[in-house]
Amino acid sequence: MLKELMNEAEMNRILEDLAFRVIKECPAGDLCIVGIHRRGKVLAERIHSMIKKLNNADLPLGSLDITLYRDDFSEVGSFPTVYGSNIPFNVNNMSILLIDDVVYTGRTVRAAIDAVIDYGRPAKILLMALIDRGHRELPIQPDFVGKTIPTAKKDDVQVHVKEIDGDNGVYIS
Repeated sequence: MLKELMNEAEMNRILEDLAFRVIKECPAGDLCIVGIHRRGKVLAERIHSMIKKLNNADLPLGSLDITLYRDDFSEVGSFPTVYGSNIPFNVNNMSILLIDDVVYTGRTVRAAIDAVIDYGRPAKILLMALIDRGHRELPIQPDFVGKTIPTAKKDDVQVHVKEIDGDNGVYIS
């Protein structure tokens, strides 16, 4: 059974707050936004749109599929879904803002960093997560966090976005 941790209004407020923080802390001239497939991509598109509206800055936007970079690739299954990456800009000497829905062990972020570096050498890589649920296995911490939620390892935290799930919210089971 799913328990709601964040409704649509709270999610929108937190995303707008994150967009304001990015505007305040990151110079727009060298910042690129990259969403990690699947829900991180949707959240990146939303943050990008908010920054454009709030700051009149049209930052480069891309998406990253880390499926083939995962350290558990052999456990994913015989035919994993690969969405493909779309980085239509030069990452060299740029600040890359990676966006994901939930940061947990840090392994997805490690894979995303590896994938970004295959495109070039960014000046800096920053991380934004809507939810930080703890339990790191790698020394990776987000620079921007919407909400920190203490969880047990057995818990399942799900971020829902309308584009994929039909609703917006954060749930735990």
